[in-house]
Amino acid sequence: MRVTQSTNYDTIRDSIHRSRNRMEGLQQQSATLKKLNTPSDDPVGASKVLEIRTDKVNNDQFQTNAKIAETYLNNSDHALGELADLVVRAKEIAIGQSSGASSNEDTRLGIAEEVTQLYQQAVATANRRIGERYLFGGYKTQQPPVDADGRYHGDDGQMMTEIAKGVFLAMNVHGAEAFNTNPKEAIRELHDSPEYTGDGVQRAPAGIEADNSSENINIFDELQNLRIALLAGDTDGIRNTLERFDDLHSRMIAMRAKVGSRIQGLQSMSQSTERHNITNAQLSSALEDADMAQVVSDLAKEETIFRSALASSQKLIQPTLLDFLK
Repeated sequence: MRVTQSTNYDTIRDSIHRSRNRMEGLQQQSATLKKLNTPSDDPVGASKVLEIRTDKVNNDQFQTNAKIAETYLNNSDHALGELADLVVRAKEIAIGQSSGASSNEDTRLGIAEEVTQLYQQAVATANRRIGERYLFGGYKTQQPPVDADGRYHGDDGQMMTEIAKGVFLAMNVHGAEAFNTNPKEAIRELHDSPEYTGDGVQRAPAGIEADNSSENINIFDELQNLRIALLAGDTDGIRNTLERFDDLHSRMIAMRAKVGSRIQGLQSMSQSTERHNITNAQLSSALEDADMAQVVSDLAKEETIFRSALASSQKLIQPTLLDFLK
């Protein structure tokens, strides 16, 4: 088989071209510290890296959601703790003024003023907000949920936030369950109010029925009852508030436990998401990052091969009279 000069030239050119391409690839890896610079370098690996990056973006948003939700829940827990302290103080007042032997008209009038301050403080706590959003208003976060008369103007909405893929958690506590011992009865009364039955406004969802197993006690109503009983000198009315304040305090403790369990769940999910991000980062590094020791070694070998190919080609393509005669 006759090998022409043109065939030799094409073979040498292709060999040098392949060697040069390999050197350029190794030099790019050395400069970028990445072995995966274009999808063509490793299509399967590139697809996995893109999937990991998308997963990280989603996880970062989940972490942001979790931080916002934790801020809301922590502030709600602090507000509930303040309301619980107010209930304890109101019960102490009721105990001290429930006997005619330990109180008189003048002391009751003075104590009634303190109860008024407790009531105003309770209203202010119920209207606690973060930025421009009120904590206890349900979906109605742009207006104070409790007015000066202690009436609740929020709703029973639960603001759900996604803290992991397919995992949602309520980031708020609405006032119907925070300020009452019987939330079902409070929600039923809320949906029966004119605000919910008027034209073009929200109506009560089906299935909400009153819980007649226990009487509903509202913290603002009870503080007002204590104040009125003190002003009227009604010791029986003062005594009647004692058990009610116990029920309210138990309710506050239960609500704080509920909020605390949500915060614990948030923190556990955040830690799980962080571990997931670390695992993804390790996998991405294994797929994408270059082994510099191997790159330097391969680059040195390729340079030797390239120089040898140049030297061999120089000898092979030197024209002679015999080559022309062929």
